Amino acid sequence: MPAACPQTPEPVPGRCGFLEVPESRSHRGGRTLRLAVAIIPAASGEPAGEPVVFMEGGPGGDAFDSIPFLVSSGVNRDRDLIVMAQRGTRYSEPNLACPEIDRFNVTAVGLRYDSPATGRLLVRAAEECRDRLTRDGIRLSSYNTPENAADFADLRTALGIDRWNVYGYSYGTNLALTYLRLHPQGIRSVAIDSVAPPKVVNLPWTWDSAAEGIGAIFAACEAQPRCKSRYPHLRRTLDEQVRRLEAHPLTLMAQPPAGGDPVKVDLDGGALVNILVANTVKAVDVPAALDELAHGNPERFARARAVDVGTVIGGFAHGMTQSIACAEWAPGFSERDVLKAGRRNFPGWPDSVLAQPPQLPFEHDLCRAWNVPDRTAIQRVATFSTVPALVLAGSFDMKTGASWAQVAARTLPRSTSVVIPGIGHWVVPQSPCAASVLASFLDRPSAPDTGCVAALRPAPFTITPDAETA
Repeated sequence: MPAACPQTPEPVPGRCGFLEVPESRSHRGGRTLRLAVAIIPAASGEPAGEPVVFMEGGPGGDAFDSIPFLVSSGVNRDRDLIVMAQRGTRYSEPNLACPEIDRFNVTAVGLRYDSPATGRLLVRAAEECRDRLTRDGIRLSSYNTPENAADFADLRTALGIDRWNVYGYSYGTNLALTYLRLHPQGIRSVAIDSVAPPKVVNLPWTWDSAAEGIGAIFAACEAQPRCKSRYPHLRRTLDEQVRRLEAHPLTLMAQPPAGGDPVKVDLDGGALVNILVANTVKAVDVPAALDELAHGNPERFARARAVDVGTVIGGFAHGMTQSIACAEWAPGFSERDVLKAGRRNFPGWPDSVLAQPPQLPFEHDLCRAWNVPDRTAIQRVATFSTVPALVLAGSFDMKTGASWAQVAARTLPRSTSVVIPGIGHWVVPQSPCAASVLASFLDRPSAPDTGCVAALRPAPFTITPDAETA
């Protein structure tokens, strides 16, 4: 149904409407959801017939916030681009935002990252959000990936589109693969970027991805003579700093990256690791930042720790995150499984750090509070398809390690796999070559031009003066 575009930070460069879908397709008579939809016209004067539909990451991310990145990457160069706010996210009704968790995140920068006391505060915030949402009559178990995929199937039908191309990143790859498995009709091609395959996404897996991405950064430094000479022992430096900060956390004042007054931050071992995984310190700066930290200058990491102070309260749908993570990712693996995965990847690190999966701290405690049913039997499944697919990964990705893209590719026999050196999470907006490969794939899904990849190398790392000789 046509409607005014949402009031986004940057105006939507197209026309908008909303899609109405049932909250639960297995429980008739429930509430109806309204999902905002935008159609951004092709930049070309002669657009191709099959549009591209985008699937946002998260889960819980704001798809409309990604439109500027998609447009600047040329995703709509020759085809209309369709963006829909996934169920439960910003610009959908209802919105499963949790301002309670946002406010916790703002204050948590001054708390021990992996302290049980911090975990209790996070769980309390999640409980408050869950209680509020359920009081409003929201069926949290209906905010899951299969229902999400069915919404996109309904969208194609509602728009009268015979065939379209699917592009998703991060959780959006999980959604795209689920959509391809459950609703293959009308899909011309699928591009997945920074891949989280439904078959393998679980809490211990986060340590595997973190280790792969960190290892790739260190290996790239080793391959650059100036970086190798200036920072010869990065893994040892990281290990030492994680142990040191976990035993003796730093409490200091730091200015948030978005500006404003300095705030108190706590920098312990868990915070250091999660700053790296979140890429709030750029990969090219990681060797220099670790060296500075080892020589008594924690400024880069302290400022990155303060990033959550700029959180837009209510901007991210944490309720959608927890409804999916607690139903589809957490079940079947215990806290001990997370710890074992951490020890396997980072032997010698403190257990207090390794007990918390990167980016999802205290998730088992959160899931006990969130209390949604286990859906892994129907969701932790591989997608087998002969639809042409493009599988993109960044070698520095610490959230969804590059090797996991190959897990998805194994059951997509008509897939083309590309690893972009020196790039982290969400490849296309960061790499003109990847954007070119995607454009070529959309033109010729069975034979994309990947020629630009062979000449790529990671960018030179930041080299700072030696603290002992400067």
